Amino acid sequence: MVFRMSIWSRIAAALSALATGEGLSTILDQLRSTPNPERSVAFTIAVIALGAKMAKADGTVTRNEVTAFRQVFAIPPADEAKAARVFNLARQDVAGYDIYAAKIRAMFRDQDSDLLIDLMESLFHIALADGTYHPRENEFLMQVSTILGLDDRAFRQLRARVVEGAPRDPYDVLGVTPNTPLEAIRAAWRHAVKTSHPDLMLARGVPPEALKLAERRLQAVNEAWAAISQRAA
Repeated sequence: MVFRMSIWSRIAAALSALATGEGLSTILDQLRSTPNPERSVAFTIAVIALGAKMAKADGTVTRNEVTAFRQVFAIPPADEAKAARVFNLARQDVAGYDIYAAKIRAMFRDQDSDLLIDLMESLFHIALADGTYHPRENEFLMQVSTILGLDDRAFRQLRARVVEGAPRDPYDVLGVTPNTPLEAIRAAWRHAVKTSHPDLMLARGVPPEALKLAERRLQAVNEAWAAISQRAA
């Protein structure tokens, strides 16, 4: 049997190798200089670091980060302490959110756009963990999305998928318009379903602990296609 270390154990191992005073930002620098960086570690650190910065975006600094991050990550009891340490380091890190976003953008180039969308979708779920979507959180996420190189349509698509109460236009969910031919919309739906497959998400760097994203996304895109196809019937 092959034993697979959890994402939390792998990040903890990376942290243990750092010098005093170094933090999550340093791990990203090290990963960027590695020929074949461990993408799942970089993805997880990016979500945690940017999520921790966003926790202050709505003016509330008492949000329970563990509760928020459970919207994205499965955290087994055995890994609670390791995960809490990572959250605390992210809170204490003096590096700004823009620095983290820029480093992730430099690591994950255009060919990794699906992974950047996974990252942004994770942040949306964290923003909604307290049951509200604050205007400052919306501004924060728009700025991060821009730094990551995603366009306005991609941002609207993500917001429509995830945020209850946001404009829930099924065309936005699939990244198309009402004028898009039905066959092209069908193709967009199939692409969204394909990129949401857990095996493909794992292959591009989403850790197994975060695969609950796939279920939520599939529900949103399937509901959007059902609504559009019914209108066209």
